[in-house]
Amino acid sequence: MARMTEPDTRRALVRLEADDEADEEELDRLARRLRAELGELDVDLRALPAEAPEGARAADPVTVGSLLVAFSAAGGVFPGLVETLKEWLGRQAGKHKIKVTIDGDTVELERATTAERQQLIEAFVQRHG
Repeated sequence: MARMTEPDTRRALVRLEADDEADEEELDRLARRLRAELGELDVDLRALPAEAPEGARAADPVTVGSLLVAFSAAGGVFPGLVETLKEWLGRQAGKHKIKVTIDGDTVELERATTAERQQLIEAFVQRHG
């Protein structure tokens, strides 16, 4: 498993954005399922703290669905991570999105045609894989 302090470790911010019909409970459930699935990969996961702003009743839904994922730059872990995210999205009923950010470069995964999604993913993986 990649540790957050190893020199050849890459870090990605993975942010789940549930569709407009999902409430906080649904987002939490989706985020937990996504974390569990990503936990099966050779990565180090850290959920970002879900802190509510002062005076707010609940945490920001974007923060609830955000993970910091550390992985080894070697060994093809990143393409596997992206493939797992893509497959996870494909199994969900809603029109959810996942944004993956590495070094300020963000790719948004959502329900697109297979060809569109594949082109986008290949370009992103090639830049960071």
